[in-house]
Amino acid sequence: MKNSITELFNIQYPIIQGGMVWVSGWKLASAVSNAGGLGLIGAGSMHPSTLQEHIKKCKNATNKPFGVNVPLLYPEIDKIMQIIVDEGIKIVFTSAGNPNTWTSFLKKKSITVVHVVSSVKFALKAEKAGVDAIVCEGFEAGGHNGREETTTFTLIPMVKKEVKIPVIAAGGVASGKAMLAAMVLGAEGVQIGSLFAATIESSAHQNFKDSIIAVKEGDTKLTLKELAPVRLIKNSFYNQIEQLYQNNTSKQELKNLLGKGRAKKGIFEGDIENGELEIGQIAGVIDKILPVKAVFKEIIDEFNTVKAFVYRL
Repeated sequence: MKNSITELFNIQYPIIQGGMVWVSGWKLASAVSNAGGLGLIGAGSMHPSTLQEHIKKCKNATNKPFGVNVPLLYPEIDKIMQIIVDEGIKIVFTSAGNPNTWTSFLKKKSITVVHVVSSVKFALKAEKAGVDAIVCEGFEAGGHNGREETTTFTLIPMVKKEVKIPVIAAGGVASGKAMLAAMVLGAEGVQIGSLFAATIESSAHQNFKDSIIAVKEGDTKLTLKELAPVRLIKNSFYNQIEQLYQNNTSKQELKNLLGKGRAKKGIFEGDIENGELEIGQIAGVIDKILPVKAVFKEIIDEFNTVKAFVYRL
């Protein structure tokens, strides 16, 4: 399966694993890369020394390409970027910030740069900054995403019409059918988060994985737009957020409730009532926990079957 994305990253399949906080450690990234996709280590929940450890372990676990996802609002980003350079990382996905800040620095180090966007406006900004590709993430995605609430399958053709660089679809993709649909609309690859969060190799707590499996339609919602929009599973913590909104809360009160370590508490430590459980709407169709290798087989088999059927019509 060759196209601009597989050639850009030197991978077999145009499938990229999301660099999710508390989920995307070296075990998940290496498993995805070994299966033929592009694994990403999620630096957003790692201290610099922890990131360096995960990079070294990932190198030992795979001889295939892998990258690092870096939220640009990370407080120790200077150290993170230096580790990326020192460790010889060749692929970096950036998000949650201005791509102008670090793209030229990374490109001068011969690093392939991809930026995550949620609108046409930011897609054009990223292209102008010199990134090699963009991830178009619809608001149905898990974790932090755009305030515009544009869906993935609406965003892809809008962005594709305006940019010349390759487009990767993210948000609501967890099957071969969805992958094919995204590519028909103009994407040349997909980034998958929620489905990989529920794999055996994910570093998330088993309680969080079980919560993903239990999600039904309507069990997640985009909230906290005043701080940083995030899609959460509805639990006790989410209910507290909703109560504050009903009381016409202030931004500071929301910050106080969020505090520190909420995502770690829920995703990594498994406190499914008091933690921040970030996941996409597509969790509603995820019904089992599989190893990464099995996930890839299901996606690729379905993609090829449906593509062959469509071509016969």
